[in-house]
Amino acid sequence: MILVDTSVIIGYLKGLENPKIELFEKVLKQKVMYGISSYTYQEVLQGSRDNEEFNKLNEYLSTQKIYFLPESIETYESGAKMFYNLRKAGITIRSTIDILIALTAIEYDLSLLHNDRDFEMIKAHTSNFKTISELF
Repeated sequence: MILVDTSVIIGYLKGLENPKIELFEKVLKQKVMYGISSYTYQEVLQGSRDNEEFNKLNEYLSTQKIYFLPESIETYESGAKMFYNLRKAGITIRSTIDILIALTAIEYDLSLLHNDRDFEMIKAHTSNFKTISELF
């Protein structure tokens, strides 16, 4: 199962071309199971240009499998610890949301399909975080 990041969804919807979007197109064509995090859902919707686009995106996204992090203090402690450990290693992740998306992938044992360098830095320092760069 694959978790698709905001960077890929937005690029795909904009009709951009790059290797990660091409990989997502293969996922769609081969009907590989995938989903998005609740944070990706929000990030895509908040980028809407107008009400019509918001409604269209909401209609599309609401048909996707959406993964939610458990609402517990341990979840957010884990996220803070991940951010802290990365910073201690000299790595600054630009967005707390990226940490939460990575935690979502870890929580559900999913491989993240992304187009964001922060996730590769997280992967290099987090043993149980997986990303995908090609289909099996």
